[in-house]
Amino acid sequence: MTKTNTVLYIASDHQGYALKQKLLAWGIDERHAIIDLGPDSPDAVDYPDFLQALVMHLKQAPESRGILICGTGIGMSIGANRFPWIRAALCRSADDVQSAREHNDANVLCLGRDLSDDKVMSMVRVFLSTDFSVEERHARRVKKISAVPAC
Repeated sequence: MTKTNTVLYIASDHQGYALKQKLLAWGIDERHAIIDLGPDSPDAVDYPDFLQALVMHLKQAPESRGILICGTGIGMSIGANRFPWIRAALCRSADDVQSAREHNDANVLCLGRDLSDDKVMSMVRVFLSTDFSVEERHARRVKKISAVPAC
């Protein structure tokens, strides 16, 4: 289980705003401090502005996790993974999330707006409760990914 009091940062674009608001209203999990990084309304915004705010918070607090939401989750995933300390996973099921956490030490969950409420909550719970595997092969692979130089 994830240690208590882990900070969870959450951000979206305008297309993910409604889902972000639902997650905030649900409270997700009482063991996590949730920090909303915007936007503050469903008005059109540029998603890179909000994903950059989230990844910069994770740089300062690497033990924290993040959730990014946009129309499909693809743009957020592509943008977030440009930062070397981020391992963002675009997931469509709780099984995807479990593998992303256990095998890849994903620290950002990217979601699209078209997932059902029940599926999203299941995925978020798995994201927050699953630790990175202690198996050497997974640690070795994540270390290799982290060592790839930026072009």
